[in-house]
Amino acid sequence: MQEAFLVTGASKGIGRSIALAIANSGHAVIALARESSELNDIILKLKSLNSQSIAIPCDLGNSSDIIQASKIISENFEHLSGIIHNAGTIHPIANMMDVERSEWERSIQVNLIGVQDLTNRLDPFLGGDKHSRITTISSGAAKRSLHGWSAYCVAKAGLDMWAMCMAEEGEKGNISALAIAPGIVDTEMQNDIRNANQSSFPSLPNFIDYHKNGDLTNPDDVAQKLLPYCLGISGENGQRLDVRNL
Repeated sequence: MQEAFLVTGASKGIGRSIALAIANSGHAVIALARESSELNDIILKLKSLNSQSIAIPCDLGNSSDIIQASKIISENFEHLSGIIHNAGTIHPIANMMDVERSEWERSIQVNLIGVQDLTNRLDPFLGGDKHSRITTISSGAAKRSLHGWSAYCVAKAGLDMWAMCMAEEGEKGNISALAIAPGIVDTEMQNDIRNANQSSFPSLPNFIDYHKNGDLTNPDDVAQKLLPYCLGISGENGQRLDVRNL
């Protein structure tokens, strides 16, 4: 049975590091991300580690992209050993009463609804005789409000509950689920945050200081801590974990 782990947002940051760590451990990886030169680069590296790995251009904000990605996966694999839902967007960073509906809607679509849509379409390839582990990448924003991050906070809080619901409903079908907060990691998202407008994001100086003071963690280090949980080696199910406590 041809199996693989699906990693969303696999072209950059934590997703890239997780995808490489999984391939290094001997598994095929489906690298899913928006079309870019970074996606072209990561598939070359993944194939050098496991020739069955593939890359699929997909914007989780676009339902037709999700349909097409699911079709490609169904044509190439018979079972998914796991899904790592890492893709996400911090935008819009703005006062919530100033945000256009379309911006708020896209954030919820990418960070939450797209996760449900993609997973639902891949249900025939999950669980059954072989276990599947679904891992969602959480955030401290799921637990506390941050001025200017309303859409992101709401989506991440919803994603934590989504993982709990998946663990509850998936258990009988040999599917487990976890949410894991990665801490403050040196990624492109952090760069976007540092370029926000302080008038709509009062915490901006704190995030500038995190970078200046060397408080950001390396994505590769985070991926190594996440790896056994993403692979389903650990027995947890339904928990929200923090990488800093692992």
